[in-house]
Amino acid sequence: MSTDAEQMAREAAPIGHGRLQWRILIGFIAGLAAGLLAYTLAPGADWIETVITYVTGPIGQVFLRLLFMLVIPLLFSALVVGIAEMGEIRALRAIGLRTLLYTIVVSSIAVAISIACVNILRPGAGVDPATARELLAQGGESAASIVEASAESQAGIDQLIAIVPNNIFAAMSGNDILAVMFFALFFGIGMLLVQTRRTEQLKEAIEGVFEVAMRLIGIVIQLAPIAIFCFMFNLSAQFGWDLLVKLAAFVGVVLLALGIQMFVVFPALLASVGRKSPRAFFRQTREASLMAFSTASSNATLPTALRVADAELKLPPRIARFVLTIGATANQNGTAMFEGVTVLFLAQFFGVDLSLPDQLFVMLICILAGIGTAGVPGGSLPVIALILAGVGVPPEGIGLILGVDRFLDMCRTALNVVGDLVCAQVISAISGHDPAAVEAQREARAPAA
Repeated sequence: MSTDAEQMAREAAPIGHGRLQWRILIGFIAGLAAGLLAYTLAPGADWIETVITYVTGPIGQVFLRLLFMLVIPLLFSALVVGIAEMGEIRALRAIGLRTLLYTIVVSSIAVAISIACVNILRPGAGVDPATARELLAQGGESAASIVEASAESQAGIDQLIAIVPNNIFAAMSGNDILAVMFFALFFGIGMLLVQTRRTEQLKEAIEGVFEVAMRLIGIVIQLAPIAIFCFMFNLSAQFGWDLLVKLAAFVGVVLLALGIQMFVVFPALLASVGRKSPRAFFRQTREASLMAFSTASSNATLPTALRVADAELKLPPRIARFVLTIGATANQNGTAMFEGVTVLFLAQFFGVDLSLPDQLFVMLICILAGIGTAGVPGGSLPVIALILAGVGVPPEGIGLILGVDRFLDMCRTALNVVGDLVCAQVISAISGHDPAAVEAQREARAPAA
């Protein structure tokens, strides 16, 4: 048989990872404080730009590159083994359908909440014209590149076809997460259909890839406090709180919508369906939440989420790996909500009156985009530009919100990752998972381990 699946993620956890969340929190607060201090005492100073360009910027990018370098083998191995451990196609179909149904229903609730908040509070009607012109000028060049990228990106049936890779190695080298996930799903189904001694050996080898990837990521994660200090210093030293003040209404509506989903919808799901105390859940998942908020990347947080699901929530690995690896790209409630708020905010700002059918169209596209948007920093911006063009709003208006996008990206990524863990908890509960029984089995095997 295969290696002990229940213990693999725990064995791969970095030494002292229980203290890591506190070091990350210290790095986060220290970076924010240092950046705000630099912004307050020396706004626009050349040395700040030099430090960001040659010190803090490269350190943060190297950290993210190390994580992204290992995410593809981790995602592939976790998804393949998670499917192979289902035992039969019937179990895969049941868990897959439950996950899909959950994703569609909860994403629909999320987008409906965001659109309702924008329609009730109308943040786009309160932006000062002079401030708007200034923000458009500041984000003009970046907005143009995003609009150009959205125009060149595949859409409709071409986007659907592109999910099926014609060369898996090209998909991996191009960081095409959806294509890699499709291949991993297909490969895992193949391993379910062909259960021989050789495929069992192949499964053990892929489990070995998972263990190695988790161990290496555990080493890289030790650099997280330093990298997160750099991320927060860059953000606060460059922008301070000026942009948040200028776009306070927009930021406030986004945070309100995200907060309702995080602290009303998720706890209701956990208490009613997930058989889990919301307070205990949020306490056990805080390390993943903080990592997601700091890196603004669901994919970069995937290793931490897998470890939290195993070591803290005590979820069965076959379900957690499947749900979390799929969810890193396909269950992004925060992204869908942000896109809905942004499109309607810019429509209000430019005086474009969106009818009910138009808003339903926006809602549908946001739900689909939340399922297919790359789990990387800023991955939703080209999608927003496409939606804006589709409803008659100038796509260049995205330049209005570019200054606050990094902060809001951090917030929505935290919601995305917590939403994936909620999904894993709910699917495990629906599937009859008993955490007490699993923990008893682990303790019984502990002496042998």
